[in-house]
Amino acid sequence: MSVLSAIRDRFRREDVSLQLDDIQALILRNRPEPYVGLHAMLHIDEAEGGRDLIARLAEHIPSAECFTEDLDAWTGVAISHAGLVALGVPRETLETFPLAFQQGMAARADILRDVGENAPEHWDEAYRDGHCHIALTIYAVDKPALDRAVKTAMAEFEASSGVTLLGTHEFGTDEEAKNPFGFRDGIAQPAIKGSGVQPCPGDQEAIAPGEFILGEDSETGSPLGIPQPEAFGRNGSYVVLRKYISRVGAFNDYLRAHAEDEEAQHLLAAKMFGRWRSGAPLGLAPERDDPELGADPMRNNDFDFSDDARGLMCPHSSHMRRMNPRDGKMTILTDVKIKRIVRRSSTFGPKWTPDVTAADDAAEDRGLFFIFISARAFDTIEFLQQEWVNRGNFIDLATERDPIVGLHEEPGQFTIPDEPARRRIDGITTFNRMAGGEYMFMPSLTGLKWLGRGDWA
Repeated sequence: MSVLSAIRDRFRREDVSLQLDDIQALILRNRPEPYVGLHAMLHIDEAEGGRDLIARLAEHIPSAECFTEDLDAWTGVAISHAGLVALGVPRETLETFPLAFQQGMAARADILRDVGENAPEHWDEAYRDGHCHIALTIYAVDKPALDRAVKTAMAEFEASSGVTLLGTHEFGTDEEAKNPFGFRDGIAQPAIKGSGVQPCPGDQEAIAPGEFILGEDSETGSPLGIPQPEAFGRNGSYVVLRKYISRVGAFNDYLRAHAEDEEAQHLLAAKMFGRWRSGAPLGLAPERDDPELGADPMRNNDFDFSDDARGLMCPHSSHMRRMNPRDGKMTILTDVKIKRIVRRSSTFGPKWTPDVTAADDAAEDRGLFFIFISARAFDTIEFLQQEWVNRGNFIDLATERDPIVGLHEEPGQFTIPDEPARRRIDGITTFNRMAGGEYMFMPSLTGLKWLGRGDWA
């Protein structure tokens, strides 16, 4: 059963309370499997031309009203604070956005722990100095569908003026939907109250819609602050975009250096990720991979850590357990529900194979656009980077960092609970280098039209 089929089977129109017809489909619609797509980064040189392009693109952005239908492609548009300034949005509106959004990702580098080789001065040109004003993302079920959608978007771009295309980046994977390291990606997605989609087994309790859709009640019982005027801010959300170059060869070499044979290497990799490459979680398949389980969206997320308090099956420091501790015990208490995120990450580059070595990483042709959506996106990513990714205090592991996405300026270690004593494996390096990113706002369809018209002018 495909991910989209599973969603259609769980959709109940009578349970819809959100204004689906005003929310961009990309927020609620899962990517297909397999998927292909394109990210395009644009810079606004002239306000009127930028508004004209936004108005043109708005006509091609599907709403979440059709997020269970068989679309062959869909497009989403997000805009940075610098982009809103370039569009001529008045100061009284700009000042209603969160401070982190106003400052932009690069200016928050110290808070995000984006230092050393991950610092903004090393980012791709498109993401430096606030250049990225508009991020346009297209997901499609196959290459012909992508080509049609890109042709439509480019026709609108070419019909406009005053906007520069900084660059494009194609992405995609086959039906296994695996990341650059060969692991099935994007499995755990939060269930959102009012969307009409019932939770999958293991999705945990559905989360208040205001944690993802601005203007709706959050987990506190009231809406979070939204950009003004309300017609502009309501039904939008915030997006964190982070591009990573994946050092797949270095990861493979690390496994070979610390595990005696191929079977042991697969197990070590699974311990570091928290799942097997098929997507089967260690909590349900602790000893060997189970591809059938990994491919089943009704089963591959149906677990918790209540029977694994010591981490003997899934280490506390594994990437998956750090990013979603579920019911696991944490030394530093945190409301996990307000840290949940809608993932829309995309993989690019050659498919993983075990023969890739560190020498192949020089091409920097593999990677991941880590993209997530949340009404608390900026607070969430800064918390994740500070606490769950680049520290270990919350799980009593001191300075131990995430073995997959942590920044290791010096070789780190990874702890595997075991009997009779835990094992610590040294020599962890930075397997994903930050290559750029930005904080974005994804307006509602009403908000896009408001921007396109320049109603304030």
